[in-house]
Amino acid sequence: MTEKSATIEPPPMQPPSAQPQRLGLRVPKVTLGSGVGLIVIFVLVVVIFSRLTPLFLTTRNLLLLLQSVAVLGMIAVFSTMLMVGGGLDLSVGATTALVGVTIAVLQKTIPIGEAVTVGLLIGLAIGLINGLLVTQIGINALITTLGMLSVVRGLAFVVSGGIGVPILNIGFLQLGGGKIDGIPIPVIVMAILFIVAAIIMQFTTYGRAMYAIGGNNRASYLAALPVKRYQMTAYLLSAMSAAVAGVFLISRQGAASPNDSNGFELSVVAAVILGGTSLSGGKGNLFGTLIGVLILGTLSDGMTLLSVNAYYQQITLGVVLLLAVGLDQLRIGNLGRFFRSKY
Repeated sequence: MTEKSATIEPPPMQPPSAQPQRLGLRVPKVTLGSGVGLIVIFVLVVVIFSRLTPLFLTTRNLLLLLQSVAVLGMIAVFSTMLMVGGGLDLSVGATTALVGVTIAVLQKTIPIGEAVTVGLLIGLAIGLINGLLVTQIGINALITTLGMLSVVRGLAFVVSGGIGVPILNIGFLQLGGGKIDGIPIPVIVMAILFIVAAIIMQFTTYGRAMYAIGGNNRASYLAALPVKRYQMTAYLLSAMSAAVAGVFLISRQGAASPNDSNGFELSVVAAVILGGTSLSGGKGNLFGTLIGVLILGTLSDGMTLLSVNAYYQQITLGVVLLLAVGLDQLRIGNLGRFFRSKY
């Protein structure tokens, strides 16, 4: 009796896919996100301040609240898009100030429309410089925009002579202080920007590509996505949104100052990260950013109504920023890995 040797047949080879491999590139499904947790936080903040002061839920205060967060929201819209793509722009506050003082100074000698055009072109130039330094030369985005923050803020002081400059055109003041059907114009503009950006991120190749680029820059490049061009576009949009915000800011204030929007960059980053966008890129949604903007604005407005010292308000902003970054790290799992490795 002979024993038959057992043989193990190798599994049949699968035919290669007709589609080329994507080298780990995965474009995630783009959604606005539920934001249930953020909505709960926002409602709690509103309830707390409504209990602490009867002035909070008045129609006048709510309109002022929306008007005050509109400028921040205009910037946060395209900062979200930039950060989803793995970028960062800390020069947005300084850009807003430089555009504002430039318009205020030029309106004394040229028509206000031409002055606004020059201001917007300055914003475009700042975005172009940021984009070139990051995408073409390869300087870190944090270092690049931090340096530009200092340069642009200094230019704002040079242009204005270090003093505030009043707006002389009465019609221009209606842009920031006027209303359409009872809704402040800046709020309408902010809403339009959010809708346009949501359409871009949700339904266009560019928007979906920004998620892929932020999630895996190298794989996106190997998959033949125009990574540098798309990131350059994001820096241009970020700077232009800051420039537009500068126009509405000085129109609402009736004057421009080189100190305008000082610290705005931190508020923008806090709102965007609080809204669910990851600092490492690849994740984020505009609905969350909108709620984040409203939370920050509500905190500031409520503390102002309660006569909380401005220094303590600054501390609160710092705490919110730290919490937002901590939540971001928790979402991507870094904190869990840290504690598992330590304990």
